Amino acid sequence: MLTRSLAQDAETLVRNVARAVVARDEVVRLSVVSLLAGGHLLLNDLPGVGKTLLARSLAYSIDASFKRIQFTPDLLPSDITGASVFLPAEGRFEFRPGPIFANIVLADEVNRASTRTQAALLEAMAEGQVTADGTTHPLPDPFWIIATQNEVDSYGTFPLPQAQVDRFLMSLSIGLPDLSEQVAILERNEHGDPVVEPALTIDRVRQMQAQARQVEVARPVREYIARIVATRSHPNVALWISPRGGVHLQRAAQALAAMNGQGFVTPEQVKSVAVPVLAHRVLLAPSSTQTAAEIIGEVVRSVPVPF
Repeated sequence: MLTRSLAQDAETLVRNVARAVVARDEVVRLSVVSLLAGGHLLLNDLPGVGKTLLARSLAYSIDASFKRIQFTPDLLPSDITGASVFLPAEGRFEFRPGPIFANIVLADEVNRASTRTQAALLEAMAEGQVTADGTTHPLPDPFWIIATQNEVDSYGTFPLPQAQVDRFLMSLSIGLPDLSEQVAILERNEHGDPVVEPALTIDRVRQMQAQARQVEVARPVREYIARIVATRSHPNVALWISPRGGVHLQRAAQALAAMNGQGFVTPEQVKSVAVPVLAHRVLLAPSSTQTAAEIIGEVVRSVPVPF
């Protein structure tokens, strides 16, 4: 049985981020779920709603190495991975690591980079390593990418390949604030940007991730997840969820259960994370009259709950 300390530490992290970020509690909590599940996070929303602030606040809340990469059309793969530099005095090449070599990497406006540069990021996301000049270099453990992209700003952008989209465990949107939230944003920024102090160490996060993976998933719940993912026939869908999507759904549900202080996953926890984990993986048909989130919600409601 899990101790309460994981749930308490996760709550501390949520509160620490919420001191700086004005967003729905669900968004902050699901961001922490993504971290504990060990999966990369995509923040996809309108410009100016606080995506970068949320990503920075999550990173600063953990006493770990952190790098921010501003993605632009002229960004090269070596600008991310690093490159070998010739040392004349020693007559040899030495690899100089790029900003991807950090525990937490903020990939800001990730869809502004060329497909070649995105391919370099894909290897890091998929394998936890980078290859430069024919040599493979392992990345730090844990390694977490938080990527942001704007929904409506299409000028100078390159659509993310489906293979890369599928590597993000979760995709979240902050949304526009209501009146009270807008007032709170103004208050917190009256005297400058909000300051976020570390709340957890990277070692503690590593322990929490290991604990989350120990949460039990009963066979009926696994079959429930499999039925959701295996519902591949839908008139508004051109490409359905990969098996990896099912694995990510299980891991997110385990992390959510751990945050709730439970040692087992319930169907309700699967339902709670289904849309943010699965919707971004669905490729809609051109004639679709539904959003991906609506389709996932429809499928989840159609699958019988095991108990």
